[in-house]
Amino acid sequence: MTRRERRFQRQFQALERLIPPLRGPMARLRRTSWFPVRFPLAVLLTVGGLFWFLPVLGLWMLPAGLLLLAVDLPTLRGPISAMVIRGRRAAQRWLRRWRDWRA
Repeated sequence: MTRRERRFQRQFQALERLIPPLRGPMARLRRTSWFPVRFPLAVLLTVGGLFWFLPVLGLWMLPAGLLLLAVDLPTLRGPISAMVIRGRRAAQRWLRRWRDWRA
C-alpha cells in the first residue's frame, strides 16, 4: 500500500471516529464487492452536490460523492485526503472559536 493510500485510509478512520454512526455504512461501502452500488451513488451525490441551491439537495453531497469516488479512482485519493484534512482542521478551528466566544 502506498503512502497516499495509507493517508486516504487514515482519513476514513478519522471520519469514522468523528461520526460513529457512519462506521458501519462506510466500512460496508468501501468493500470491493460494493462497487456496483458505490460508483453510481458517488456520481449521483457529486452531481446532486452541484445543485446545492435546490431545496432537497445540499452542498454536503459534493464532498460525500467525491470521497466515495476516490475509493475507486486512485488519482483522486491525494486531493480528497487533503480536502478532508483541511475540512477537519477548519471545523476544529470554528468549534474552538465558538466555544471561546460562548465562554
